[in-house]
Amino acid sequence: MRILGVIPARFQSSRLPGKPLVLILGKPLIIWVCEIVEKALGNENTIVATDDERIAKTVQDYGFKFVMTSSKHLTGTDRLAEVSRKIDADIYVNVQGDEPLVNHLDIKKIAKLKLESPETIINAMTYISDDEEPNSVHIPKVIVNLNNELLYLSRLSIPGSKMGNNDFKYLKQVCIYAFSKQELEVFFRHPLKTPLEQQEDIEILRFLELGYTIKMVHLDTSSLAVDVPEDIKKVENALQSKNL
Repeated sequence: MRILGVIPARFQSSRLPGKPLVLILGKPLIIWVCEIVEKALGNENTIVATDDERIAKTVQDYGFKFVMTSSKHLTGTDRLAEVSRKIDADIYVNVQGDEPLVNHLDIKKIAKLKLESPETIINAMTYISDDEEPNSVHIPKVIVNLNNELLYLSRLSIPGSKMGNNDFKYLKQVCIYAFSKQELEVFFRHPLKTPLEQQEDIEILRFLELGYTIKMVHLDTSSLAVDVPEDIKKVENALQSKNL
């Protein structure tokens, strides 16, 4: 049983060009994430999927593996799907390359749950912290049913409140996903963004629109993503507070 951890990484980013190579406390962002995935799944099962030689060289220099993928992919999951055609595994865990505070135990938890529920896509969520703004379009908000199955993801602060309830604890997506090869093949064969995916720019919505069940797993730990330049200092402060 092979569980492969794949970190999609592209150089171009509208909000922060060259993001994977941005230095966080003197070390490239992508390497922080590689080390977390390595701790969870082992070096041999840690792969960076990229279309950029600069990223590939950096990853290799730090002792990690990479797979060169097409520059035409619309999302990281499309890139992951290409990797699934090149490297055989039972489960593919997609870990976003911009979240250097992800807990390696959470990656293991997501992988374990996928093993237990192979017919269900697994994604993670957690509560938005007091330091985060629910109205930020950079944070996908999660709506689930009573079984923690995904109903919707939005960049808007949903759910709304007719009564103006300000005490609601919003949930946000944590970008750790677990897929089977078959699920990724379906994604690969549907290369255009679906309408809601296009509108929200949230790739997991493609599976939801295609009729898949997505189990959202609640994580006790939180994470901070590097989306814009202002996030770098926040992430560095968080890492320093953890003595990392």
